Amino acid sequence: MYSLCIVGPRRFLLACAALTSFIAIDMPAALAQQAREPLPPVEVSAPQSRRQASPAGRDAQSSRRAAARRPETASAVPKPVVPTAAAQTPLNTNAVAESASRLGLTVRETPATVEVISAATMREQGYRTVSDVAQGAVGVTAGDNPAEPSAFSMRGFTNSQINTLYNGIKIGPQNMTSRITDTANLEAVEFLKGPASLMSGEGAAGGAINFVTKQPHTGPIRNEADFSWDSLNSFRAHYGSGGSTNVQGLDYRFDVSRSSLNGFADDTNTKTLDVSGQLNYRISDSLKVWGAIEYREDRSKAYWGAPLVPIAFSGSHATTGIVSGNYFNKTDLGAVTIDDRTFNTNYNVLDNLNVAQEVWLRGGFELKLAPDLTLKSQAYGYGAERTWFNNEVEAFNASSGLPNSNMVDRERFYVAHSQRLVGNITDLIWDANIAGFVNRLVTTLSSSYLDFVRPGAANFPDDSVSLVNPDRGYYGLLTTKQQTARIDNAALSFEDRLKLTRTFALVGGLRVEHIGLDRNSTDKTGLVNAGFPFSQSWVPTTGRIGYTWEAVPGLTFFSQYATGAEIAANNIFLLNPTDPLNLTTARTYETGVKHLFWDNRAEWSFSAYDILRKNVYAAAGGMQLNLAGRQESKGVELAASVRPIEPLRLWGNIAYVDARYADYDFVGGSFSGNTPPNVPRVVANAGASYRFFAPWAVELGITGRHVGDRYNADANTVTLKAYTVADVYAFVDIPKTVFNAVDQARLTFRVRNIADKRYAIWGDPFYPDQILLGAPRTYEISAAFKW
Repeated sequence: MYSLCIVGPRRFLLACAALTSFIAIDMPAALAQQAREPLPPVEVSAPQSRRQASPAGRDAQSSRRAAARRPETASAVPKPVVPTAAAQTPLNTNAVAESASRLGLTVRETPATVEVISAATMREQGYRTVSDVAQGAVGVTAGDNPAEPSAFSMRGFTNSQINTLYNGIKIGPQNMTSRITDTANLEAVEFLKGPASLMSGEGAAGGAINFVTKQPHTGPIRNEADFSWDSLNSFRAHYGSGGSTNVQGLDYRFDVSRSSLNGFADDTNTKTLDVSGQLNYRISDSLKVWGAIEYREDRSKAYWGAPLVPIAFSGSHATTGIVSGNYFNKTDLGAVTIDDRTFNTNYNVLDNLNVAQEVWLRGGFELKLAPDLTLKSQAYGYGAERTWFNNEVEAFNASSGLPNSNMVDRERFYVAHSQRLVGNITDLIWDANIAGFVNRLVTTLSSSYLDFVRPGAANFPDDSVSLVNPDRGYYGLLTTKQQTARIDNAALSFEDRLKLTRTFALVGGLRVEHIGLDRNSTDKTGLVNAGFPFSQSWVPTTGRIGYTWEAVPGLTFFSQYATGAEIAANNIFLLNPTDPLNLTTARTYETGVKHLFWDNRAEWSFSAYDILRKNVYAAAGGMQLNLAGRQESKGVELAASVRPIEPLRLWGNIAYVDARYADYDFVGGSFSGNTPPNVPRVVANAGASYRFFAPWAVELGITGRHVGDRYNADANTVTLKAYTVADVYAFVDIPKTVFNAVDQARLTFRVRNIADKRYAIWGDPFYPDQILLGAPRTYEISAAFKW
């Protein structure tokens, strides 16, 4: 078997995919997340909906005290255990995040800052999309419009510097491949902070965000359905079902969700459809196979922002508290503002289109070769078709005396993606005692092949429209050209945890990755452009070394040193032969503490970090790149949650980051010392809820969010002003005596942005002429049922 898997990435892929099919399944399917097991050791156990580590709290303390009285022999191998679900802790640190480690570690046991937001939290907080989820996480900000779906900022890094993963699998640069994603079919969203190339490979200089779909569980079938509607006439609907079938050892999960989310700007709407299913089949105590399929579709009428306008032009319509500063595009706009007449204006052409269809097929097996040796493998296939057909530039023209003066200059943009990805990930997990120390080693071999075809516009029609009540018109003439990228990827990684004492563990890993790129580009007549085709390869080596020390039960200190690597010119799909073809490297030093106490009723965590990214290329506007030299990011993060009495819950988090460029010099100026775009110094969230238990259970809650000043481009001349928004909600749990057919029924009323704050949420550095605005106050009512 292994002789087949080391002869090259493509042959490895075919061999391991064939092996997967031979052992178990007819359809490629499911998930690298399927075996979430605590140390020690791996056991082929019944799948659970989302496995949590156990025991916790006082039970954990008594278990450790009992274990401390038992001698440990050098020859003993840890006995297999069947994990049991533990109650979610206030900060959910019992959860196991495979995007953070393949060792089966809980968040508390991982020497890094990891945050797992569960499906229960998403429902409670009303997170409808993954952008909503990100904005509730510690120190994370996100774009929140169809034009910028899942544009993330974390620890001073944005967009393609953060890997976006789907069930642990990367599909490409985040700013090229991410789509607006509804949370209904998700079991959790995982945030791994800081350089994370050990786990997800090239691109993770700032971290990784992993979307985990819902999993089968063993036990009685459980069904759920939920519906919502808001004052923008948006609606969402979801149905899910899972449990054990009449076939012994066969468990399933199925989810379907549909949404139509209307934006606050004119003629903006996003429709999504997500259908996902998975089967787990336990053939024997030592062998489990699984398969999954998912289809996703989204269609949007997009909004690309409000133009920056001179204060002198807007006069009484100029606003304060949204943007400030001076801006120069083709003309000097001077001090700029957002004109209040443009809050709801959509400058996009009437026939604009933003659409994608995606299909996932995943499948694999888990085989216990020996009591201390387990083999896991999954094969996957992914296909996507994406299209953007828009006007994407809205630039106010302040030139006096010219035909287009005091109008908004527009420019069309068209691009489409046809993407195919196939791959395999195989883990060999070995549990042993080494010289009397408990040790777990995971060796991972992965390989993938990606084919990417990108037809794009060869002409860019442009026109000008009035600032107020524009005649939006249509796209017009379209002439296309084509680009292609083919990427081979193969990686070998090792991750190890050595427990030197019962409370102190060393955790480390190393990844060697080979990336091969073949690029081609043609003009509108089909002729190959100068310098194409070309090929390039890279062999980055990245890793992590750290420790965890549980000084007293529930109180864990950790530190780590980790590295990451990414393509210097920002996007491997679009590299030109004249672009820098070397790698950007990143490293982080991080230390912190995680504390669970007060009988599991309170939990807090703290981390401090220092990240350095070298050989950086940054957006200069209009798809141009500048050599930025270095990017430095230092900060701290604090999160806490407590339930002082049973009905009351209080939680909050705050993050501070100082992110700056260094050695960022170019002809005509320097941006050294400037802050990267969309990076606020301070981000804070807080919430409180109180539950009344009689006669019906009613809960009232409020959440608040503060985001500090940010810049929309490297020049740092225009500031997106700090904002604070708050949501309130109330829900009532209807007793089973009212609806006998259901076990749980909940009605929720929610007000988002209760103060109707107007604010800037994001600025695209490639489109610095316009700003994306946040949504105004909306009202929402929802109903959820479980039976």
